[in-house]
Amino acid sequence: MKTQVAIIGAGPSGLLLGQLLDRAGIDTVILERQTPDYVLGRIRAGVLEQGTVELLREAGVGERMDREGLVHEGVELLVGGRRQRLDLKGLTGGKTVMVYGQTEVTRDLMQARQASGAPIIYSACNVQPHELKGERPYLTFDKDGQTHRLDCDYIAGCDGFHGVSRQSIPEGVLKHYERVYPFGWLGLLADTPPVNHELIYAHHERGFVLCSQRSQTRSRYYLQVPLQARVEDWPDERFWTELKARLPADVAARLVTGPALEKSIAPLRSQVVEPMQYGHLFLVGDAAHIVPPTGAKGLNLAASDVNYLYRILLKVYREGRTDLLQQYSPLALRRVWKGERFSWFMTQLLHDFGGHKDAWDQKMQEADREYFLTSTAGLVNIAENYVGLPFEEVA
Repeated sequence: MKTQVAIIGAGPSGLLLGQLLDRAGIDTVILERQTPDYVLGRIRAGVLEQGTVELLREAGVGERMDREGLVHEGVELLVGGRRQRLDLKGLTGGKTVMVYGQTEVTRDLMQARQASGAPIIYSACNVQPHELKGERPYLTFDKDGQTHRLDCDYIAGCDGFHGVSRQSIPEGVLKHYERVYPFGWLGLLADTPPVNHELIYAHHERGFVLCSQRSQTRSRYYLQVPLQARVEDWPDERFWTELKARLPADVAARLVTGPALEKSIAPLRSQVVEPMQYGHLFLVGDAAHIVPPTGAKGLNLAASDVNYLYRILLKVYREGRTDLLQQYSPLALRRVWKGERFSWFMTQLLHDFGGHKDAWDQKMQEADREYFLTSTAGLVNIAENYVGLPFEEVA
């Protein structure tokens, strides 16, 4: 087999890159270790930056998103009993976010891939990149008991932080940055109407709360819990009771409860590797960076990486601009680090660190809350990061 760009991973970043390149006439083959049902079964975030929304439209997969997605012009921040609406549209000159689940984004991209006829190979086992710094990179993989070879010009590693792409880079090449937080998020998905028409981010002495949504009839709620917490210790009734206790009385009174469709605990951490390129291999999305979900940046940073790699490859194949290949990592990382900063900032601002912060840090946390939630400049800072910073031009 031979293609121009081999893509490892059929999550949203791999599928989006493949869709954009396919529409531009650049051949791709996507290899995915899991089955389609497994890929669609992953429950992830659902707040899309305006730039991500526009990129999905450019990829030709925005029709259902525009029809069913919920445009949000603001979010609510609750701190110390004070409710502050963050007017995203007003503070950013008209920018908004779209609430549309990552599962739905993935579904739209999978259907587009199938409709295009472009090859995608599921249940591809033992994927291994070769000759990453040579002139003729290739992949080998096992499928149906046979080993196959896929020759290519470039490889996009879109297979997550524990995938083979990052692990294929020799030891000592990458520099790792990490911050681990002393708590996790317990998430519950339910077919109940959202408690509020906009998302609510709430700081409470019992811990952080996020009231999110996937549609007008499906809600997603999160509670800050200790790292040692177990899902089995949180039956539905306990979850709903604790959620109500952390919300203002008027909001709690509107809460509609119901059986959990899915419940899980995710530890919070920040991780970045540099550089995001090794020879003909380019790391994309979670393969290079992880963010805590507080800033809604995970999927959006992956889309940002896709944007840069797609536009570089477009110029490589159309204009012969191979000099731009070395620009991918610096371009992507500038935006990654800004997204990491915002996610770290929101995590610091809204969570209860208990004994993990000394008296000084607690006072700094209180001062940040007071400044950012009462200052126009502070609110603009949060709003412009939340809707997404602009992409740099590839030139």
